[in-house]
Amino acid sequence: MDYLITPAWAQAGAQGDPIMSFLPLVIIFVLFYFLLIRPQQKRQKEHRQMVESLEVGQEVVTGGGVLGKVTDVGELWVTVEVANGVSLKVQRQTVAALMPKDTIKSAK
Repeated sequence: MDYLITPAWAQAGAQGDPIMSFLPLVIIFVLFYFLLIRPQQKRQKEHRQMVESLEVGQEVVTGGGVLGKVTDVGELWVTVEVANGVSLKVQRQTVAALMPKDTIKSAK
């Protein structure tokens, strides 16, 4: 009957080192940490510091792509002037980037 099914060679009890069997899993986790998790945490920290340091007069871009100048900074909200007499109140966390001075003038 052995001609239909080959005997299992693992039955001999040749088990490998348990540490070596987990080594590929550990290597994959380390790669994920250094290539994905750590850079994302670094970006989050930089964004948090940028949002905490917002000041009146800075030019910013929101997450929706709105360019404007900060006119008022609150604990949770920031007022951004997008045109003469037109102001938007947005959450602080939606500010995506600080822009160099006079970016609004050159964007017109």
